[in-house]
Amino acid sequence: MRISVIPLISGVLVSLLFAGTAGASTLAPASAGKGPATNNPIYKSGPFEYESCEEQPVRPDDLDTARVYLEFLVDCLNISWEDQLTKAKIPFSKPKLVTTSRTGVATGCGKFPKNAQAVYCPRNKRITFLLDRGILSHATELFLFETIAHEYGHHVQQLTGILKTLDREFTSKKAAYAEIRKVELQAECFSGAFIGSVWRSLDRRDEDLAYVIEAAYDTSTHGKRANIAYWINRGFNAGSPDACNTFTAPASKVA
Repeated sequence: MRISVIPLISGVLVSLLFAGTAGASTLAPASAGKGPATNNPIYKSGPFEYESCEEQPVRPDDLDTARVYLEFLVDCLNISWEDQLTKAKIPFSKPKLVTTSRTGVATGCGKFPKNAQAVYCPRNKRITFLLDRGILSHATELFLFETIAHEYGHHVQQLTGILKTLDREFTSKKAAYAEIRKVELQAECFSGAFIGSVWRSLDRRDEDLAYVIEAAYDTSTHGKRANIAYWINRGFNAGSPDACNTFTAPASKVA
């Protein structure tokens, strides 16, 4: 029995990514080393050149300041990633950002699932971010920043064609999960690379990033906690998406 990754991703717990579109053609698996996931111009685009991002004031348990905070971060992400994709000669377009205080709302790729903090829908290029009590109570920590940068990473994967790696059928859940983890861990690396590029402009301590990384936990779709930490730190230290090719990484690093 062949398994489509589209309902699989939508159904797994803590999945932050919706892939595929209704009626989209099913692509054959790309040849190793030749597909957009394994060999992409974004991996040769060099370091981020914009090194400043202004964090807006945000208060714990305050929905309005959290929403403004995210909007300003998306502006920073737009500037940095547009420059990066331009260097890679890839057309750029901005994602949409929608915030919600409850699950179950329409995302464009189905309803917002339980146990997710944010989702990206490639169909409408929209990030839907759940501003619930959990994350709002830690609004001054780096969780909002890292999560929005992660979801923006999925938008980059869509623009660069990397998400096409999921636009096919898999022979087993094991095979599907293995590919999904590469996508998710790459988004973590893209997030870390952006954060690293603007880190000196932020009024942050190293412990702030460490705290977010330490909160990670093992899942079948996002990988082991140690690998999440590895890819965030790898991107952070490089300040460049060049460090984020999870599709040619050793299996042990994408488990």
